[in-house]
Amino acid sequence: MAAPFRSLVEDYPRYLKSFELFLERSSEHQCMQDFIHNTLPDILASIGGGRSIFNVMGGGSGAGEIDLGMLAQLHLKHPHVKVDNEVVEPSNDMLHKYKVRVSTTPDLDHINFEWNKMTASEFEKHWQQKNPGKKMDFIHMIQMLYYVTDPEATVSFFRSLLHKDGKLLIILVSGESGWGKLWTTFKKQLCNTEISQCVTTGDIKTFLDTEGIPYQNYELLSQMDITESGQAELSREKSLGERAPEIPPPVGALLDLLRHPDCSKEVNGRIIFNNNLGVLVVEP
Repeated sequence: MAAPFRSLVEDYPRYLKSFELFLERSSEHQCMQDFIHNTLPDILASIGGGRSIFNVMGGGSGAGEIDLGMLAQLHLKHPHVKVDNEVVEPSNDMLHKYKVRVSTTPDLDHINFEWNKMTASEFEKHWQQKNPGKKMDFIHMIQMLYYVTDPEATVSFFRSLLHKDGKLLIILVSGESGWGKLWTTFKKQLCNTEISQCVTTGDIKTFLDTEGIPYQNYELLSQMDITESGQAELSREKSLGERAPEIPPPVGALLDLLRHPDCSKEVNGRIIFNNNLGVLVVEP
């Protein structure tokens, strides 16, 4: 069954506008920043094996804000180490923003940036041809596995690149979040079948557990104000004094679930969606 809703992945300008609104209404970036400053340093302290150059890779790095925050923490833990940083990002716009951010950020002389405008699958082929034996100290995939066709194979490939003391960091929405419930219920309607899109850390943990792969698991509390969701019809009815057009059944059921206690809670008259993230730190 084809998804009745057009995926934002197919409409980049609309996707970007929606993502900016999402960040404005949610605490997602803040909870990731808290993790980077408070928990990640201890994880980074254990990598590197005393080497003078660390190999770091970011999959789906976006505009680089989160990447540079992690690189700053890495430098604090290993101040005398130089870094070869592979940036993997398919969007021209995001890659440009990342480069601009690097050019305006001080104290990055210890980092060599390699820019790879490509998808994860394109990078895999590129890497196998260019650097088949090179190992990585730290690889991070922040909100990236939604955009690959086979998340488990992608995790397996990047994990295979790790040094024996390296770490693979994965951040996705938590399987216990409202997204997990929403995607389980409306996967056929919401998810693009050509990419994973509706994957959560719950799915990745099931894969890791089945394969006996060791990992650490962290839950990051995040929320999003969705009070205005689906209010256009109500506003129109009130302002025009007439019945608004009926909401199509899939949309109406989706809006009902968004407000259900499985997904959201009411706080001071606002509808607050459970946007919790999961972090997996995968061992070699």
